Amino acid sequence: MNAETNTPPTATGETTVAGVPATGKTACVVGSGFGGLALAIRLQSAGIQTTVIEGRDKPGGRAYYWEKEGFTFDAGPTVITDPDCLRELWALTGHDMVQDVEIMPVMPFYRLNWPDGTNFDYSNDEEQLFAEIAQLNPSDVAGYQRFLDYSEAVYQEGYVKLGHKPFLDFKSMLKAAPALAKQQAWRSVYSMVSSYVENEKLREALSFHTLLVGGNPMKTSSIYALIHKLEKDGGVWWAKGGTNRLVAGMIRHFERIGGTMRVGDPVVQVHTLGTKATEVETASGWRERFDAVASNADIVHSYRNLLSDSKRGKSYAGKLARKKFSPSLFVVHFGIEGTWPGIPHHMILFGPRYKGLLEDIYDHGVLPEDFSIYLHHPSVSDPSMAPEGMSTFYALVPVAHMGKLAVDWDEMGPILEKRILDEIERRLIPDIHSRIKTKFHYAPKDFASDLNAHMGSAFSLEPVLTQSAFFRGHNRDDVIDNFYLVGAGTHPGAGIPGVVGSAKATAGLMVEDLVE
Repeated sequence: MNAETNTPPTATGETTVAGVPATGKTACVVGSGFGGLALAIRLQSAGIQTTVIEGRDKPGGRAYYWEKEGFTFDAGPTVITDPDCLRELWALTGHDMVQDVEIMPVMPFYRLNWPDGTNFDYSNDEEQLFAEIAQLNPSDVAGYQRFLDYSEAVYQEGYVKLGHKPFLDFKSMLKAAPALAKQQAWRSVYSMVSSYVENEKLREALSFHTLLVGGNPMKTSSIYALIHKLEKDGGVWWAKGGTNRLVAGMIRHFERIGGTMRVGDPVVQVHTLGTKATEVETASGWRERFDAVASNADIVHSYRNLLSDSKRGKSYAGKLARKKFSPSLFVVHFGIEGTWPGIPHHMILFGPRYKGLLEDIYDHGVLPEDFSIYLHHPSVSDPSMAPEGMSTFYALVPVAHMGKLAVDWDEMGPILEKRILDEIERRLIPDIHSRIKTKFHYAPKDFASDLNAHMGSAFSLEPVLTQSAFFRGHNRDDVIDNFYLVGAGTHPGAGIPGVVGSAKATAGLMVEDLVE
């Protein structure tokens, strides 16, 4: 995957790499998740010769994928919102994302289903959505419209104004505080939603989104209500061929403009001298100097392991480990016989409890008997994800991370897998077990071993107000002044728009530090 680059002189004597003026500066990005790739594209587009190093056999980080018996299984994430934040990465050098990726609109965005058989199709088709709300509670239509006004206000403050801005000092947090206070950011998403609508099912429908970025709807700041504005304006999308094709498209573009990929060789050490990161060393013994290093790896792993030879690495890793981390996930991937046009691309199968289930996962650290399931059915949008006449699915269930839930996943995994499939059989797909052609599950221990995720957390630091913006990992380290962070552990947080936003914030700092 190494790019072959030409560096012809320009009319002014400058060299160029694939048409991009070269600055003579170099950077390394550790990890090839969406945040790392977005950062690498931005740096390379600015003329900084950039190398991305990925430890696993395939790039993508959490957007890994498997191919088994003709089925394609995306590890996740599967929901693309704000596609413009991705298109911008190509536009930096005058290219168009359609050269490399085809994204498809998903409609409805999600079908929500409750144990009593109630279905609710959530989308940005206002007429249809109002009808769905009216079926639950006619008086909540007006409340929902007021909630959308609130969502727009927090979208402007939390996403447009602050989503791409690095918070490197407490002053920047104080400056943002009045606007956040005006929007009652101390309240939870669920609390704010409940102030607008009365129906409990609708409250769940309008607050579950924070779970997609690792947040408890009962505790995550109401600022995250901005997700509704994001989806309403930009829609919900999916990359044809799977989320892995978006990863492949980003790499194709990165290499087109002169970037270099190094895959299957994990970084073992970021060497430092004083307050500078100097060299990056991999497991194979490869070692190279860079002017700047950015980590898209897990934030605790970045400091505890990659910077283990530095005083800063040891001290900050200890502080990070005392913070609250998001839960993990248990995911069952399965390919089955038959096609299911009645099951939309995204479904949420709510369990019998909402608040109590969240408390079990986030607070008590137990594995409850009940669960809510996020069901992903990509072959309904793109039949090529499965062999002809068959379907690809995954069923995702949030579970406590390994720091709270100490179970043997080798023993518990098959048990939980069967319980999840039994529930899908009961509610959606009769005789599912006899239809299964291939299946496997992915547990918290896999997040820990494959992704170096601290305690198997699937989303890094929990997105509570006291761990947001300045209180999250900083986009540029406070001590090692040419070491940077990108991805879920830094501002603004998890999710594709979040980590792509972090890349924009971090790239701005790196370009300013290296070039301007």
